[in-house]
Order: sequence, then structure tokens, then C-alpha cells
Amino acid sequence: MTRATANETPHPTWTRVVLYLLCFIAAAAALRRIVALLLVSASTRAGQYANLDAAFAARKSLTLAHIVPALLFVILLPLWFSVRMRRNEHAHRRITWVLFTLGFLVGLTAIPMVANPVGGITELSAIIVFDGLFLFSFARALMLFVQHQPRYREWMMRAIAVLLGIATTRPVMGIFFATARLTHLEPRQFFGIAFWIGFAATYIAGEWYLQRHPDELKAAV
Repeated sequence: MTRATANETPHPTWTRVVLYLLCFIAAAAALRRIVALLLVSASTRAGQYANLDAAFAARKSLTLAHIVPALLFVILLPLWFSVRMRRNEHAHRRITWVLFTLGFLVGLTAIPMVANPVGGITELSAIIVFDGLFLFSFARALMLFVQHQPRYREWMMRAIAVLLGIATTRPVMGIFFATARLTHLEPRQFFGIAFWIGFAATYIAGEWYLQRHPDELKAAV
């Protein structure tokens, strides 16, 4: 087992900004959903939002089992990318194990949530494709991690890029909601499209980053 070297360079400023922004959006979305499930009655909200809240409230326990680990994951994620944390081998391994645990909970609970998706077959296809990619990448990362192989970071970051796609879908959905009066599209019509756009864009951006920053993958555990 080797240690992360002290001469590791920090991530470019813009990548940290993007990471923090996506984590913030994902955390805010999760917190909003938790509040809606636990504290706000769907009947107090109007229109399309009430219908969405009612759909998630119908599977309250499953939704909480999915979004609470996701919330904790995105809160801890910036620490995993921290150069200072990576120099502390034992602390970095511990937080990596926590992320593996939370990540698998997120990925596995996403599977039963595909029943009766808001966006119909389009959303269902996006969830199946990207959740499958997430779980495969995470499993590959775990296998390499327990073998103390530095390439685990490549697969870990690939899985993270998929997971953060849920944050990218939020502004995409916001655009659809904001233009609904013009397009006359309802959530059931644009949710699936937003999922495909958000997850695909973030995954492609993650692959681009991996190709442009090969040194990022040399840090061993």
C-alpha cells in the first residue's frame, strides 16, 4: 500500500467550483424533498408541485431511504477530493469506505423507485441506464480499492459523475417548469427528457475530465 504523495497538485479552481455547485444543488434538492415528505402536506402546495409531492409521498419510506444517503454522500464528497484529506491515508480510506456504503444504498434504492416513474418510459430508461452504469462503476472501484490499486479512483470518479447528474437535472427541470406556459409540457412529459440531458451531460463531462487529467488517477491508496 502506498501513500498519496505530498507533491499532488490541487484541482483547478473551476473544477472545485463546479463540484461544490453540483453538491450544493444536490443537497438542496434532497433537503427540499425531505422537508416536503416530513413537514409539508402535499395538499398545501398547488399545481404540478402538489402532484409531484403526492407521487413521492406515496412511497415515502423508499424515497427517504434513497435521498438521505444521497444527501450525506454529496456533503462528504468535497472532503474525498481534498488534497489534504488524501495525504492523510487512514482518514481518506475511512471516508472512502463511508462513500462506498452510502453510494451503494443510493444505487440500490434507485432500482425499486423506477416503478411508476413520473416521466414514464423515458425517465425509466434513463434511470436504468445510468443507475446500472453507476453501480457497475462503483463495484469496479470497490474491487480495485480493496486490492489497493490506484485505478480505483478512475472508476470512483466515473460513478461520482453519474451520481452528480441528479444535480444537473435540476436546472434543466427548472427551465422546463419556467417555460411550461409556452410549451404546455407537463412534468410527465419532460421529466424523462430532463433526466437524460442532466445525467448524460454530467457523465460526458466526467469522462472529459478523466481524459484531460490523467495525473489525477495516479494517487494510490
